Amino acid sequence: MNGKLRSLVGRTIAGAGAAVLVATLAPTSALADPPDPNDPRVGLSPGYFPWTEVSSNVDHLDNDPRAGAFDTPPIGFTGIATANSDLAFTGDHAIVGSFNGFQVYDISDPDDPTLRTSFVCPGGQGDPSVYGDLLFISVEETRGRIDCGTQGFPPGTPVSAERFRGVRIFDISDIDNPVQLPGVQTCRGSHTHTVVTDPDDPDNVYIYNSGTAGVRPAAELAGCENAALTKDPVTTGNPTQWRIDVIQVPLAAPETASIVSQPRIFTDPVTGAFNGLQNTPPLVPGVPPTPEQTHPSGTGYSPLPNTNTCHDMTAYPELGVLAGACQGNGILLDITDPVNPVRLDAVSDPNYSYWHSATLNNDGTTAMFTDEWGGGTSARCRATDQLEWGADSFYEINGGQMEFASYFKMPAVQTSQENCVAHNASLVPVPGRDILVQAWYQGGLSLVDFTDAANPVEIGYFDRGPIAVPQNPTGLNLGGLWATYWYNGKVYGTEIARGFDTFGLLESDLLSENELGAAKEYQVDEFNAQHQTEITWAPSFNVAGAYYDQAVRAGSLAEKTEAKVGGHLAKAEKLVANGEAASAIDQLNKAIRVLDDSDLRDALAALRDSLRP
Repeated sequence: MNGKLRSLVGRTIAGAGAAVLVATLAPTSALADPPDPNDPRVGLSPGYFPWTEVSSNVDHLDNDPRAGAFDTPPIGFTGIATANSDLAFTGDHAIVGSFNGFQVYDISDPDDPTLRTSFVCPGGQGDPSVYGDLLFISVEETRGRIDCGTQGFPPGTPVSAERFRGVRIFDISDIDNPVQLPGVQTCRGSHTHTVVTDPDDPDNVYIYNSGTAGVRPAAELAGCENAALTKDPVTTGNPTQWRIDVIQVPLAAPETASIVSQPRIFTDPVTGAFNGLQNTPPLVPGVPPTPEQTHPSGTGYSPLPNTNTCHDMTAYPELGVLAGACQGNGILLDITDPVNPVRLDAVSDPNYSYWHSATLNNDGTTAMFTDEWGGGTSARCRATDQLEWGADSFYEINGGQMEFASYFKMPAVQTSQENCVAHNASLVPVPGRDILVQAWYQGGLSLVDFTDAANPVEIGYFDRGPIAVPQNPTGLNLGGLWATYWYNGKVYGTEIARGFDTFGLLESDLLSENELGAAKEYQVDEFNAQHQTEITWAPSFNVAGAYYDQAVRAGSLAEKTEAKVGGHLAKAEKLVANGEAASAIDQLNKAIRVLDDSDLRDALAALRDSLRP
């Protein structure tokens, strides 16, 4: 256990109680700047294959179109049954989730991935996670079958012993031949899930399950209990709503995985009401929305900010915290005991229709949440859509409490043909900076520096024109980047309709060669965006150079100091290349002596120490 990191959270009743108060407060910062009408992303021509594209500081390296059972034309929304979804990585493989199963790509040549394995197993939405030789897949649709059959069920089959809704588990020790294990059935299926590890429990891995679909009949799965969404306090019974599922997976016997707790993380600590957070009442068809149900755009909220489950949760076990995007609230949990998580704080925002996903920065001092206003299937980046709607929001974390800092939304107006809103993101491991790569569906991707959480800045982007097909040339055809994740030197993206994308980041005034080099030096064996691990960098000239470049960019060094440090660092690197470590150490010492305490000084000292015999 990393005591320094895990001490950042404290389990207190006061912290839990404060969440109820904070949840009623709205951000008060200035509105985001208006979009730039001259942005190159504006007015790209429609197309499918081929497409038009534009980018800045991002290189689109490869696209692998969907194929076979995973490819149907994106005509309106009819292609959703085979749409690509989320993404996970293990070794030299990317696992691309789909509403129809999953596909495995060989990325040993990251500039030219190749499809290695396809596994048809319908059920949507197919979000994957990996842990060792285990693959977890979320299944929520009523067509999901235990046997992965494609036939689904006849209409009017509310109960079937053959149905599967929950978290599938596969043994992928032979990645060409995945073997399905029993898996875990849940009352609302699994829309998404999160891998949670416990530093003190190496024998088990935990899965936090988020089900957003309707509740199954108890006749199909014992213990399921549906309840009406209400503003009245719910304190009795055992309703399936207002809780999450905690699944324990014994690593020695993953086939015995089971639900071990169903914590009610939305409970009001004063009244005991299970529905203790946001309770916006459901819209009634044909009835105009009430003021409470009305989004700032003037239309009814869609989806509804009613906190009865989480949509996505991102765990950071080394810090003992989890950031949850939970429909009507963003929440922060203490997960030092993963079976019994405790809410530390909750926030809400009238600009947010549906808290969708979350990312923490590397030191756990900033949380980023996304708003999937329109549910991901609507055009929400039009000229009439303010940049506070369907955006990222950044919250600074102090003592287990969150304080709003800012919004960011891709600043280029998109058309009514493009489903566009904030979706899934991951960190780019640049030392000394907080940078994420954010997917916007048909709004493409943004590279965002949020080191200053109050002033996030876009430093790169990629965008395609709207999808157009002959059967629907002017309407909205569902597509775009579902997720964009950095993994071992590249950015990979799942495009709902167009397939699997690979991107490289380019050196620029906003991202130096040293910073990119240091990011590429950070390598991992597997990656799940919703299971964050501490990013650490071994001492290197790229790492020290990254901190030097940042000091120069910020103007924090006096002119003479800047020249001296840069000169000594460059000489030291040449000396090491020539095998003259002792002389390189001398140069680094000279650089260290002219610096005050700083990250740059620490990086130079670590580099020097790494060169000593």
